[in-house]
Amino acid sequence: MNTIKKWLSSFLGLLYPNLCLACSEHLPAHKEYICIACQYKLPETGFHKDWDNPFTERFWGRINLFSGAALYHFTKGGKTQQLIHHLKYNGKREVGIRLGQLYGSYLKETPAFECSELIIPVPLHPKKIHSRGYNQAAVFAQGLSEGMNIPWSSVLKRNQFTSTQTHKSRLERFDNVSTAFEVKNASMLEGKHLLLVDDVITTGATLEACALQLLKIPGIRLSMATIAIAG
Repeated sequence: MNTIKKWLSSFLGLLYPNLCLACSEHLPAHKEYICIACQYKLPETGFHKDWDNPFTERFWGRINLFSGAALYHFTKGGKTQQLIHHLKYNGKREVGIRLGQLYGSYLKETPAFECSELIIPVPLHPKKIHSRGYNQAAVFAQGLSEGMNIPWSSVLKRNQFTSTQTHKSRLERFDNVSTAFEVKNASMLEGKHLLLVDDVITTGATLEACALQLLKIPGIRLSMATIAIAG
C-alpha cells in the first residue's frame, strides 16, 4: 500500500509539480509555497523596528500617520514580485495569508503596532473582485489578524471603478482614486487605533486616499502595513 501511495504521489508530482512561488524550483512534497532558501533570501525591510523609516517618509506632510512598515522590498523581476504576482493573478491566496501570519508575528511584538485594534484592507471594486475572485489586501489582512490576534473588517468601500495605476505619476495616481473610497459604520471606529493594509506601496496614493477618509473619524490613530514597498 505504501509503495502504491509513493508511486501515485510521484506521478501526480510530474503532472502537478510542487514549485516554490518565489523561484519556481521544485519543493519537497510536504513543503508549501516558499522554499527554505527563498525564506532566507527574501529581502525583509525591518522597517517595523523604527518609527521613522522609508515607508513613513512617503507620507510626511501629507497625512498624520502613527506608524507604517512593509515586510519586503519589491524590485522588478525579484522574488517578492513573483510572490505578489501569484497572489494577485494566479489565485494563490494562501501566499497572502502566510505572509500576513508571518508579519503579524513581527508586528504584535513591536511598540509601533502592538496597540493596533482593527485591521482594515484597502478595498477592491466589486468588478475586480468578481474577475480576480478575492481581494488580495483582504487575504493579507486575514493573515495579519491571525498573527496579531486582532480582528479585521472590510469597513472601507470602493465606490468607483478606476483605471489602472500603472505608469501614472504620484499626482495622477492620487487624482485617480481621491474620491473612490468611503467608510461604512464610521461611528463604530471612533477612538480606535486602525491598521490600514495593502499588498504593495509604490507612491502611496491609494493608501493616502483611504487614509483621508478614515482620518475624518474622531479620535482615531492610523497605522499602515503592506507586504512590500517598491523602490
